[in-house]
Amino acid sequence: MSQEFLEQNQQEGQAALHYFERLQVPNASEASGSDAFQPLLLVTIITVQRRSDFHYVLQVASHFHRLLQKCGARCQSHRILLCNVESDPSSHQDVKLLRSFFPMVTRDKTGETPDPRVNQFEKEKQDYIFCLEQSLLVYSPEYVLIVEDDAVPEEDIFAVLQHLLLARFSKPYLRDALYFKLYHPERLQRYFNPEPMRILEWLGLGMFLGPVLNCVYSWATGRPSLSWPIVLFFALYSMALSELVGRHYMLELRRLAPTLYNIVPVTECCTPAMLFSAPSARRALGYLKGIHCRQGFAKDIALYSLLRTKGENAYVVEPNLVRHVGMYSSLRINDNPKLL
Repeated sequence: MSQEFLEQNQQEGQAALHYFERLQVPNASEASGSDAFQPLLLVTIITVQRRSDFHYVLQVASHFHRLLQKCGARCQSHRILLCNVESDPSSHQDVKLLRSFFPMVTRDKTGETPDPRVNQFEKEKQDYIFCLEQSLLVYSPEYVLIVEDDAVPEEDIFAVLQHLLLARFSKPYLRDALYFKLYHPERLQRYFNPEPMRILEWLGLGMFLGPVLNCVYSWATGRPSLSWPIVLFFALYSMALSELVGRHYMLELRRLAPTLYNIVPVTECCTPAMLFSAPSARRALGYLKGIHCRQGFAKDIALYSLLRTKGENAYVVEPNLVRHVGMYSSLRINDNPKLL
């Protein structure tokens, strides 16, 4: 991370602030949250007060609002909900601006005596439970996308989700999944990882490119047939090159069309954007209420542990459908992030 990144992030925060300042305020019925319509997809943005000069939640909300407007008739069955879980909700300045544009639910704990058993990781889990429960209660959607307030959506997110919800998720093994992750850190997306599916994909890439490059080489040099030592050389060469370039860069080619997006078994890290069907959300709520989170066992690891203990399945969509822009954690004090 560089100083230029922080400055750009700050500029994007200011741009998001100006976006809502210029935007015409909708009438009360549009922002009340009392709409009887049952959406196909509800996007719930979980937010707490962070560094005010970066306006993280404004960045996320402005992108979702703009993309929803751009999507038009195809996204008429989608809604956005804000979930303010700041301990003192009135102190969250950005939410005061957003409540004029979006329905909002608030977890108000002002005046309550703090429970010494509730550490910061357990509080984050309880906040997550609250927002997921309220999402189901307020709108009864078919699907809930829980987005943290520092996860900015990619331009194609609604086109891809439309394809996934209406086409891909009809497959039984996907329909019954506990959740779908829409983000996995790029640094963990490389081939050289202790994940069997990733290793098989890497080997498959070498097995495909080895003969192809050998054919190109044979054609260019006038050789009549395949040479297995040359095939092996090109296979290993292409595997090494793809790892050096970075698998996450190669995944960007899948953005050419929603049908090219990949769905693979999930790994444990990170929950910036999580997609639940209504039945799976209810199952996840029941599971999470029986788990106590702590340092080293945050909600992302807790959710992943459920797959083994409860016999559930979960998947991650590749490439990422959100960008994680937050440099200031709500869990860990980090006033001076390391710069390059």
